[in-house]
Amino acid sequence: MSTPDPSALSAASAPWLTIVGIGEDGLAGLSDTAKAAIARAEIVFGGARHLELAAEAIAGEGRTWLSPFERSVEAVLSARGRPVAVLASGDPFFFGVGVTLSRKIQRTEMTVLPAPSAFSLAASRMGWALQDTACLSLHGRPVDLIRPHLHPGMRILALTSDSHGPHALAALLSEAGFGGSRLTVLEALGGPRERVSSHLAQRPEFGEIDMLNVCAVEVEAAAGARVLPYTAGLDDGLFEHDGQITKREVRALTLSALAPRHGELLWDIGAGSGSIGVEWMLADPSLRAIAIEAVPERAARIRSNAARFGVPGLSVTEGTAPTALVGLPTPDAIFIGGGGSEDGVFDAALAALKPGGRLVANAVTTEMEAVLLTAHGRRGGSLIRIDIARAAPVGQMTGWRPAMPVTQWSWVKPK
Repeated sequence: MSTPDPSALSAASAPWLTIVGIGEDGLAGLSDTAKAAIARAEIVFGGARHLELAAEAIAGEGRTWLSPFERSVEAVLSARGRPVAVLASGDPFFFGVGVTLSRKIQRTEMTVLPAPSAFSLAASRMGWALQDTACLSLHGRPVDLIRPHLHPGMRILALTSDSHGPHALAALLSEAGFGGSRLTVLEALGGPRERVSSHLAQRPEFGEIDMLNVCAVEVEAAAGARVLPYTAGLDDGLFEHDGQITKREVRALTLSALAPRHGELLWDIGAGSGSIGVEWMLADPSLRAIAIEAVPERAARIRSNAARFGVPGLSVTEGTAPTALVGLPTPDAIFIGGGGSEDGVFDAALAALKPGGRLVANAVTTEMEAVLLTAHGRRGGSLIRIDIARAAPVGQMTGWRPAMPVTQWSWVKPK
């Protein structure tokens, strides 16, 4: 086996790629270092607009991005070792192309020269502290992603996809009870076409809007607005359901037992309304969930709930466990809320769980409780019984009406 030439490895990892952040002011806003990097590049990649803005400095070959974008990434990689420049909007590592390229190219191979991001420019125009402002990219993403951030007094900067973005945002704000919010549209920031206009979300008078825009939202909530609290155990009334829902008190305890951690994937088996998967994903943007549901109407309801709670990335698998579990990505945590007593479901879940992962199962039937008691006897873990009673009218007076007790088993799979 031959030993790699150290000098060759060093050359391969030397900076050959320069990622240049460029704004709407074009070359005028670039440093001499950035302009020199563009001028010496044999190939300059970028969007048509970026290449036009930097045209006077480009001495090599200009290449516009291809569709799908993965083709362009491969084109950049194929030029490894040659002087290459990539033009990006503003800060390449804030919802930018730099993030995508860094998944394939080591940081030692690139030099990055950022410009102010659209969020920095928007915050400066609004006079907002950027560290106290929620910054969202809705570019190519569902507008529903803004919903978890809609709290009274919140300030939000949202980068949209195109000239229709502010309209979609205003419609969502009005529908969710935030029509009194101030919506400021900041267009083509930093360039000669820059324009800033302010509107009420419920009565926007936008006119023609530039494709490049950021929306600044000052959130005002009307009575009954759909505010999503930060705590686990959201009000049952916020969910669409047909009665198949883990009730809020039990849900809060279940989420506590599931203990979400950064970047993890949850399987919600027998998802019903999808409430567990929804709240799992609301805990942190890095979290993912797959809801497994056999009833088509409930599967459709889960998708609707996911959108209305601002977690449209919640994946729904229609089918009956354990068959429906085959081929799914390995989970870090599993919740079994329905169908756990059916043949093969429990064993399939235990086998699929990642070593060190958590499994939480709730039982309201004696059949499922028997499964959990057996699992606890064989494998250990934590077994609790949850009894909830709610005050309810009893004639002219008030008494306690007990809900069905829930037996909950929590277990960590040995590594």
